[in-house]
Amino acid sequence: MKAMKGPGIFLAQFLGDAAPFDTLENLARWAAGLGYTGVQIPCDPRLIDLAQAAESQGYCDDLKGMLAGHGIEVTELSTHLQGQLVAVHPAYDELFDGFAPAELHGKPAERQAWAVEQVKLAARASANLGLSAHATFSGALAWPYVYPWPQRPAGLVEEAFAELARRWLPILDVFEDAGVDCAFEIHPGEDIHDGATWERFLAAVGAHPRARILFDPSHYVLQQLDYLDFIDRYHDRISCFHVKDAEFNPNGRTGVYGGYESWVDRAGRFRSLGDGQVDFTAIFSKMAQYGYSGWAVLEWECALKRSEDGAREGAPFIRDHIIRLTERPFDDFAASGADRQAVRALLGLS
Repeated sequence: MKAMKGPGIFLAQFLGDAAPFDTLENLARWAAGLGYTGVQIPCDPRLIDLAQAAESQGYCDDLKGMLAGHGIEVTELSTHLQGQLVAVHPAYDELFDGFAPAELHGKPAERQAWAVEQVKLAARASANLGLSAHATFSGALAWPYVYPWPQRPAGLVEEAFAELARRWLPILDVFEDAGVDCAFEIHPGEDIHDGATWERFLAAVGAHPRARILFDPSHYVLQQLDYLDFIDRYHDRISCFHVKDAEFNPNGRTGVYGGYESWVDRAGRFRSLGDGQVDFTAIFSKMAQYGYSGWAVLEWECALKRSEDGAREGAPFIRDHIIRLTERPFDDFAASGADRQAVRALLGLS
């Protein structure tokens, strides 16, 4: 059984205009200096030419070689922003235009077609990079109706998931052809935001073998879901793992919905690793128990701590939590060495 890989770091929250956060090579050098061995790369043109990566094995080999020169591997590619645009309710059209090129703003149909093609390119690029999984969002059509007031009309949720499946099935087929898992981050704001909605989606896509999960316990804390039970239920579909902490401290003023407050003032807040309430010892144990052999990737989001400090602390935190799987039972020293004949005798069957 293969052990979990890591520590990795998701680059999306660190990408910027100034060194060392301005190029993939600078980010790789920076991450390696902090003790990371992998980077999860958002499909941003500042970091990767997605079309070229999808078509050119040489381009991907050069990219991997450059990273290897710094002791870094690609953990996964990410199309969180593009995946979001696969399904957008009109209420969010203007807000989500910022996720697409300027020439597509105000053109929701063209924007959606572009997003679909981007995710398909990411599947092929992932294959050329030798990756086994890809990280993305599902998008959302039913999210404005998440709280049933006024009462949702019959069939609304069912049709939303049927349409979501119609949009994603052709994409999932491309992932199947590429031999890469498509891991949806279970996340508020997406139609797939908890176990029940995951089950709806999985049923709607006919249990497609490439429909998988990106597990991030921080979003379960903020929803007050049991993240350990989630692993027990859905471990066979988990292909990616964001290691992100969170805390939930409700009071008489705010709770799960946050009261439109800033992140600092919400009852539920994302925190740097070790500063929140997530039981990572139990999570890493569960993941080891079920044989998760993918990457453990830091996603830094914190309402209080500086990102550079969170990144510096994250690598040793993940490294110290990864469980190296035992090669033999702990009680082997007491093995009796009984053969089948002796076993039958012990059972009174001889």
